[in-house]
Amino acid sequence: MRGSKKPAAGGGQSAAGRRKRTVGGSKALIAAARKVRRHARADFSGFKVGAALETADGTIVTGCNVENASYPAALCAERAAVGAAVSRGLTRFRAVAVVTAADVPTPPCGMCRQVLVEFAPALRVVSEARDGRRAEWSLAALLPAPFDPAALLGR
Repeated sequence: MRGSKKPAAGGGQSAAGRRKRTVGGSKALIAAARKVRRHARADFSGFKVGAALETADGTIVTGCNVENASYPAALCAERAAVGAAVSRGLTRFRAVAVVTAADVPTPPCGMCRQVLVEFAPALRVVSEARDGRRAEWSLAALLPAPFDPAALLGR
C-alpha cells in the first residue's frame, strides 16, 4: 500500500450550473486503484478490487481486498485503504476511487460506506468497470441516513 501526491483535479459545470468535479479529474486516483487491484487476494470470489483514497492534502493512499477462508474475516479494498491512511496519520479524505472487473461501475459495499462516512460524510466516490466506464456518487447519496458518532449515547 503506497501513497503519492496527486496533481490538482479539473472542474466542470453540472447541468444545474453549480461547480462540480468531473470524473475525468480522477485520473490519478483511478490509476492508483487500478494498479493496486493487481495485488488483491480474491481466491474465493475471484472479485479483485482496488481502492485509492485522496486525502485532504492530495496524498493518495491505496488498498486492495484480501479474502479469507473464513469469509467474515475478509477485508474490502476501501477499508484496507482507510486503515493504511489512518496508520499514516491521515484521517481527512476528499475522494475514493474503486476499480473492479465488473460489467458496471461498483460502489463500496454497505460496511465500507459506514467506515467511510465516519471520516468523510461529503466524500466523492468514483468507480471504474472493466471496460473503463465510470460512475460517480456522493457518499451521502449512497448512504443517506448513516449511523454516525452523533447517534451514540443520544449525542
